[in-house]
Amino acid sequence: MDALVKFLKDNNKVIYVALLVFCFLPFVTPPVALLTGLVFALVCGKAFPKFNKQSSKYLLQFSVVGLGFGMNLHQAIASGKDGMIFTIISVVGTLLLGTFIARRMRVDKKTGYLISSGTAICGGSAIAAVAPVIKADDGQISVSLGTVFILNAIALFLFPVLGHLLGLTQHQFGLWSAIAIHDTSSVVGAGAAYGQEALQVATTVKLTRALWIIPVSIVTSFIFKSKSEKMYTPWFIFFFILAMLANTFFSLPAALTTSLVWLARKGLTLTLFFIGASLSRDVLKSVGFRPMLQGVFLWIVISISSLTYILFVG
Repeated sequence: MDALVKFLKDNNKVIYVALLVFCFLPFVTPPVALLTGLVFALVCGKAFPKFNKQSSKYLLQFSVVGLGFGMNLHQAIASGKDGMIFTIISVVGTLLLGTFIARRMRVDKKTGYLISSGTAICGGSAIAAVAPVIKADDGQISVSLGTVFILNAIALFLFPVLGHLLGLTQHQFGLWSAIAIHDTSSVVGAGAAYGQEALQVATTVKLTRALWIIPVSIVTSFIFKSKSEKMYTPWFIFFFILAMLANTFFSLPAALTTSLVWLARKGLTLTLFFIGASLSRDVLKSVGFRPMLQGVFLWIVISISSLTYILFVG
């Protein structure tokens, strides 16, 4: 066993490159990439630490910009009118509640804020946008992404079952999944599993919700501004806006926008591998279980409160 561990550590750079190529395969999802990088770091040790740090920082920003080419401003606003007020209340409420819970549970401020942002808006994409604004480190990003992705995967399978048990209509389930499930991909998956109308409602409301990446990132830059340093300007968010406007008002080739969105999603996948490969046992031990508890508690509160609103008020 010791010989195997020594072999893996001695050849960690070769293994690293092989795993990096592995992350390009179509079936490798962001959670798988994060887990792959984490296992590599724990078993084989770190490889190319400076490259990992720089790549994860800039690739996050480029990926967020690329996601803008998959959004249409008119479609998102028009299709989400019926859930607009509910979306505004739930986004702001989730951020405030998440921050309160994190403080009460003594979760690291930045980690707690990232988990709250991912829960409030659109999971990994929101965390990717907010992380550089608050200058979160690899450990904080990894913990928040891991928390969101785990709950996201659970929701993908759990929500359709709960929807049928509760007798939710297609419209009700679509709205509920868009509010309570983190990532757009899982929202689409859950909606498709429930029905065509649920899929349409869930997708359009989620697109409207995703627009909150912009104001939340800008406001966040003021909240986390230190008196001793200049405010971080999230320029990549403005490029994200330009990408969305270009996709809305210009007749860009579908092949181009589809390719850019694919590259953006793959960039997020690679980013998670870089982040996971940068971690160590010491970092994980310092994190503890509190962030996961915060994520679970916040997710349960938002799921129940949004469902109650949909059933009795909406």
